[in-house]
Amino acid sequence: MLDACTGSESLFADHYINLRVPHVGDAIAAQVRETGLVTFDGLRTRPETLAFTSRLMAVTPHPHGAQDGLTLIHDTGTHAHRAGFAGLGNGELSAHTERSGTPRPPRLILLVCEQSASIGGETLLADGRDVHARLVGESREAAVALCQPRTAYFGAGTGHATQVFTVQSDGRISMRLRQDGLARWSPLVQPYLPVLRSAIAAGQHRLMLRAGQGYLLDNHRWLHARTRFTGDRRLLRALGEPRFALPSGFAPHPTAAFLSRTWEPDSWANTTRR
Repeated sequence: MLDACTGSESLFADHYINLRVPHVGDAIAAQVRETGLVTFDGLRTRPETLAFTSRLMAVTPHPHGAQDGLTLIHDTGTHAHRAGFAGLGNGELSAHTERSGTPRPPRLILLVCEQSASIGGETLLADGRDVHARLVGESREAAVALCQPRTAYFGAGTGHATQVFTVQSDGRISMRLRQDGLARWSPLVQPYLPVLRSAIAAGQHRLMLRAGQGYLLDNHRWLHARTRFTGDRRLLRALGEPRFALPSGFAPHPTAAFLSRTWEPDSWANTTRR
Protein backbone atom coordinates (compact mmCIF):
# COMPACT_ATOMS: atom_id res chain seq x y z
CA MET A 1 0.00 0.00 0.00
CA LEU A 2 1.22 3.46 -0.80
CA ASP A 3 0.16 4.76 2.61
CA ALA A 4 2.97 2.84 4.30
CA CYS A 5 5.72 5.44 4.12
CA THR A 6 8.01 7.16 6.58
CA GLY A 7 7.34 10.56 8.07
CA SER A 8 9.00 13.21 5.95
CA GLU A 9 7.98 16.65 7.11
CA SER A 10 11.53 17.85 6.51
CA LEU A 11 12.06 16.32 3.05
CA PHE A 12 11.19 19.50 1.18
CA ALA A 13 13.28 21.69 3.51
CA ASP A 14 16.25 19.29 3.54
CA HIS A 15 16.58 19.43 -0.26
CA TYR A 16 15.42 23.02 -0.81
CA ILE A 17 17.36 25.49 -2.95
CA ASN A 18 16.28 29.10 -3.32
CA LEU A 19 16.05 29.79 -7.05
CA ARG A 20 16.71 33.50 -6.52
CA VAL A 21 20.24 33.17 -5.11
CA PRO A 22 23.32 33.90 -7.27
CA HIS A 23 24.85 30.96 -9.17
CA VAL A 24 21.78 28.83 -8.46
CA GLY A 25 22.55 26.61 -11.45
CA ASP A 26 25.86 25.55 -9.93
CA ALA A 27 24.18 24.85 -6.60
CA ILE A 28 21.52 22.72 -8.25
CA ALA A 29 24.07 20.74 -10.26
CA ALA A 30 26.15 20.04 -7.16
CA GLN A 31 23.14 18.87 -5.15
CA VAL A 32 21.82 16.62 -7.92
CA ARG A 33 25.25 14.99 -8.10
CA GLU A 34 25.30 14.53 -4.31
CA THR A 35 21.73 13.55 -3.38
CA GLY A 36 19.85 13.28 -6.69
CA LEU A 37 17.05 15.58 -5.50
CA VAL A 38 16.38 19.33 -5.39
CA THR A 39 13.18 20.98 -4.15
CA PHE A 40 12.19 24.57 -4.90
CA ASP A 41 9.34 27.05 -5.10
CA GLY A 42 8.40 30.24 -6.92
CA LEU A 43 7.51 28.88 -10.37
CA ARG A 44 3.99 30.21 -10.82
CA THR A 45 3.51 30.18 -14.59
CA ARG A 46 4.20 27.86 -17.48
CA PRO A 47 6.70 30.29 -19.11
CA GLU A 48 8.63 30.47 -15.83
CA THR A 49 8.72 26.70 -15.60
CA LEU A 50 9.81 26.36 -19.21
CA ALA A 51 12.58 28.96 -18.84
CA PHE A 52 13.88 27.27 -15.69
CA THR A 53 13.72 23.84 -17.33
CA SER A 54 15.65 25.02 -20.38
CA ARG A 55 18.50 26.23 -18.18
CA LEU A 56 18.91 22.82 -16.58
CA MET A 57 18.25 20.27 -19.29
CA ALA A 58 17.82 19.48 -22.94
CA VAL A 59 14.18 18.44 -22.95
CA THR A 60 13.30 14.95 -24.17
CA PRO A 61 9.97 14.82 -26.04
CA HIS A 62 7.21 12.71 -24.51
CA PRO A 63 4.21 11.21 -26.33
CA HIS A 64 1.83 13.07 -24.01
CA GLY A 65 3.78 16.33 -24.06
CA ALA A 66 3.01 19.66 -25.68
CA GLN A 67 5.15 21.25 -28.37
CA ASP A 68 7.15 23.17 -25.76
CA GLY A 69 8.24 19.87 -24.18
CA LEU A 70 6.16 20.16 -21.00
CA THR A 71 3.52 17.58 -20.12
CA LEU A 72 0.40 18.49 -18.14
CA ILE A 73 -0.17 15.76 -15.55
CA HIS A 74 -3.85 15.74 -14.61
CA ASP A 75 -6.92 13.53 -14.60
CA THR A 76 -8.12 13.54 -18.20
CA GLY A 77 -11.15 11.42 -17.37
CA THR A 78 -10.38 9.03 -20.24
CA HIS A 79 -6.94 7.47 -19.64
CA ALA A 80 -7.11 5.95 -16.15
CA HIS A 81 -7.93 2.38 -17.21
CA ARG A 82 -5.46 2.16 -20.11
CA ALA A 83 -2.22 0.30 -19.43
CA GLY A 84 0.62 2.76 -19.06
CA PHE A 85 -1.66 5.80 -18.74
CA ALA A 86 -2.46 5.69 -15.02
CA GLY A 87 -0.59 8.96 -14.46
CA LEU A 88 -3.36 10.72 -16.38
CA GLY A 89 -6.02 9.44 -14.00
CA ASN A 90 -6.70 10.10 -10.31
CA GLY A 91 -5.74 6.73 -8.83
CA GLU A 92 -2.65 5.79 -6.90
CA LEU A 93 0.59 5.16 -8.76
CA SER A 94 3.11 2.59 -7.60
CA ALA A 95 6.76 3.58 -7.28
CA HIS A 96 8.47 3.79 -10.66
CA THR A 97 11.07 5.55 -12.74
CA GLU A 98 10.03 7.47 -15.83
CA ARG A 99 10.19 5.96 -19.34
CA SER A 100 11.52 2.65 -18.00
CA GLY A 101 10.50 0.85 -21.19
CA THR A 102 12.87 2.83 -23.42
CA PRO A 103 16.50 1.93 -24.10
CA ARG A 104 17.79 5.18 -22.58
CA PRO A 105 15.41 6.66 -19.98
CA PRO A 106 15.83 10.42 -19.49
CA ARG A 107 18.18 11.32 -16.69
CA LEU A 108 16.21 14.17 -15.13
CA ILE A 109 12.59 14.78 -14.13
CA LEU A 110 11.31 18.23 -13.23
CA LEU A 111 7.82 18.49 -11.74
CA VAL A 112 6.05 21.74 -10.80
CA CYS A 113 2.64 21.98 -9.15
CA GLU A 114 0.13 24.31 -10.82
CA GLN A 115 -2.73 23.33 -8.50
CA SER A 116 -2.89 20.75 -5.72
CA ALA A 117 -5.75 18.30 -5.26
CA SER A 118 -8.70 18.89 -2.98
CA ILE A 119 -7.94 15.62 -1.19
CA GLY A 120 -4.88 13.39 -1.54
CA GLY A 121 -2.53 13.48 -4.47
CA GLU A 122 0.62 13.36 -2.35
CA THR A 123 3.90 12.53 -4.02
CA LEU A 124 5.87 9.64 -2.55
CA LEU A 125 9.62 9.65 -3.18
CA ALA A 126 12.14 6.91 -2.44
CA ASP A 127 15.89 7.19 -2.90
CA GLY A 128 17.07 4.18 -4.93
CA ARG A 129 20.38 4.29 -3.06
CA ASP A 130 18.57 3.67 0.22
CA VAL A 131 16.27 1.09 -1.38
CA HIS A 132 19.28 -0.81 -2.65
CA ALA A 133 20.97 -0.71 0.75
CA ARG A 134 17.80 -1.94 2.48
CA LEU A 135 17.47 -4.71 -0.05
CA VAL A 136 21.05 -5.87 0.47
CA GLY A 137 20.50 -5.86 4.22
CA GLU A 138 17.26 -7.85 4.02
CA SER A 139 18.06 -10.26 1.18
CA ARG A 140 21.40 -10.29 -0.57
CA GLU A 141 20.01 -12.95 -2.92
CA ALA A 142 17.30 -10.53 -4.03
CA ALA A 143 19.83 -7.78 -4.69
CA VAL A 144 21.94 -10.15 -6.81
CA ALA A 145 18.95 -11.43 -8.77
CA LEU A 146 17.56 -7.97 -9.48
CA CYS A 147 20.80 -6.89 -11.15
CA GLN A 148 20.91 -9.80 -13.58
CA PRO A 149 20.44 -8.67 -17.18
CA ARG A 150 17.19 -9.14 -19.08
CA THR A 151 15.22 -10.32 -16.05
CA ALA A 152 12.50 -7.71 -16.63
CA TYR A 153 10.63 -6.42 -19.65
CA PHE A 154 9.10 -2.97 -19.30
CA GLY A 155 6.66 -1.59 -21.83
CA ALA A 156 4.35 -2.92 -24.53
CA GLY A 157 5.45 -4.49 -27.82
CA THR A 158 8.10 -1.82 -28.29
CA GLY A 159 9.34 -2.09 -24.71
CA HIS A 160 12.78 -2.93 -23.39
CA ALA A 161 14.38 -6.00 -21.83
CA THR A 162 16.37 -4.82 -18.84
CA GLN A 163 16.90 -5.23 -15.08
CA VAL A 164 15.99 -3.23 -11.96
CA PHE A 165 19.59 -2.48 -10.96
CA THR A 166 22.37 -1.98 -13.48
CA VAL A 167 25.90 -2.02 -12.03
CA GLN A 168 28.31 0.13 -14.02
CA SER A 169 31.95 -0.77 -14.62
CA ASP A 170 33.01 1.69 -11.90
CA GLY A 171 30.64 0.19 -9.33
CA ARG A 172 27.98 2.89 -9.55
CA ILE A 173 24.40 1.67 -9.85
CA SER A 174 21.43 2.83 -11.93
CA MET A 175 17.82 1.88 -11.20
CA ARG A 176 14.74 1.54 -13.37
CA LEU A 177 11.34 0.16 -12.43
CA ARG A 178 7.68 -0.02 -13.28
CA GLN A 179 5.02 -2.04 -11.45
CA ASP A 180 1.95 -1.80 -13.65
CA GLY A 181 0.46 -4.04 -16.30
CA LEU A 182 3.34 -3.27 -18.65
CA ALA A 183 5.94 -4.93 -16.42
CA ARG A 184 6.85 -8.58 -17.01
CA TRP A 185 9.31 -10.51 -14.89
CA SER A 186 11.63 -13.47 -15.31
CA PRO A 187 10.91 -16.43 -13.01
CA LEU A 188 14.42 -15.82 -11.66
CA VAL A 189 13.39 -12.55 -9.99
CA GLN A 190 9.65 -12.97 -9.43
CA PRO A 191 10.11 -14.51 -5.94
CA TYR A 192 12.08 -11.41 -4.88
CA LEU A 193 9.51 -8.79 -5.86
CA PRO A 194 7.83 -8.71 -2.41
CA VAL A 195 11.12 -7.89 -0.67
CA LEU A 196 11.81 -5.20 -3.27
CA ARG A 197 8.40 -3.63 -2.65
CA SER A 198 8.98 -3.84 1.09
CA ALA A 199 12.32 -2.04 0.77
CA ILE A 200 10.69 0.70 -1.32
CA ALA A 201 7.78 1.16 1.09
CA ALA A 202 10.16 1.40 4.07
CA GLY A 203 12.07 4.23 2.39
CA GLN A 204 9.24 6.29 0.92
CA HIS A 205 8.82 9.94 1.93
CA ARG A 206 5.55 11.81 1.58
CA LEU A 207 5.58 15.20 -0.14
CA MET A 208 2.55 17.45 -0.60
CA LEU A 209 3.35 20.03 -3.28
CA ARG A 210 1.55 23.37 -3.28
CA ALA A 211 1.13 25.73 -6.22
CA GLY A 212 4.53 26.98 -7.38
CA GLN A 213 6.47 24.24 -5.60
CA GLY A 214 8.32 21.46 -7.36
CA TYR A 215 11.29 19.15 -7.49
CA LEU A 216 14.09 18.07 -9.79
CA LEU A 217 15.29 14.50 -9.43
CA ASP A 218 17.70 12.00 -10.94
CA ASN A 219 15.46 9.54 -12.77
CA HIS A 220 18.15 6.86 -12.60
CA ARG A 221 18.18 7.07 -8.80
CA TRP A 222 14.85 8.24 -7.32
CA LEU A 223 11.51 6.42 -7.50
CA HIS A 224 8.30 8.43 -7.47
CA ALA A 225 4.72 7.44 -6.72
CA ARG A 226 1.38 9.13 -6.00
CA THR A 227 -1.60 8.64 -3.72
CA ARG A 228 -5.18 8.67 -4.98
CA PHE A 229 -6.78 12.11 -5.17
CA THR A 230 -9.96 14.05 -5.82
CA GLY A 231 -10.15 17.51 -7.37
CA ASP A 232 -8.44 19.35 -10.19
CA ARG A 233 -4.81 18.43 -9.49
CA ARG A 234 -2.46 19.81 -12.19
CA LEU A 235 1.29 19.56 -12.51
CA LEU A 236 3.78 20.34 -15.26
CA ARG A 237 6.48 17.78 -15.98
CA ALA A 238 9.64 17.91 -18.06
CA LEU A 239 12.03 15.08 -18.88
CA GLY A 240 15.51 15.54 -20.25
CA GLU A 241 19.26 15.29 -20.19
CA PRO A 242 21.30 17.53 -17.86
CA ARG A 243 23.23 20.52 -19.15
CA PHE A 244 25.80 19.80 -16.42
CA ALA A 245 28.10 16.90 -15.67
CA LEU A 246 26.30 14.05 -13.90
CA PRO A 247 28.02 10.70 -13.33
CA SER A 248 26.08 7.57 -14.27
CA GLY A 249 23.96 6.13 -11.48
CA PHE A 250 24.69 6.49 -7.79
CA ALA A 251 27.47 5.34 -5.52
CA PRO A 252 26.05 2.55 -3.31
CA HIS A 253 26.31 2.59 0.46
CA PRO A 254 29.62 1.02 1.52
CA THR A 255 27.83 -1.96 3.06
CA ALA A 256 25.97 -2.54 -0.23
CA ALA A 257 28.85 -2.13 -2.68
CA PHE A 258 29.46 -5.84 -3.16
CA LEU A 259 27.93 -6.54 -6.55
CA SER A 260 30.24 -7.22 -9.46
CA ARG A 261 29.69 -5.57 -12.79
CA THR A 262 26.43 -6.58 -14.47
CA TRP A 263 27.01 -9.08 -17.25
CA GLU A 264 26.65 -7.85 -20.77
CA PRO A 265 23.11 -8.77 -21.96
CA ASP A 266 24.31 -10.71 -25.03
CA SER A 267 26.78 -12.72 -22.95
CA TRP A 268 24.13 -13.51 -20.36
CA ALA A 269 21.68 -14.59 -23.03
CA ASN A 270 24.28 -16.88 -24.62
CA THR A 271 25.08 -18.39 -21.22
CA THR A 272 21.44 -19.22 -20.52
CA ARG A 273 21.14 -21.05 -23.83
CA ARG A 274 24.08 -23.37 -23.16
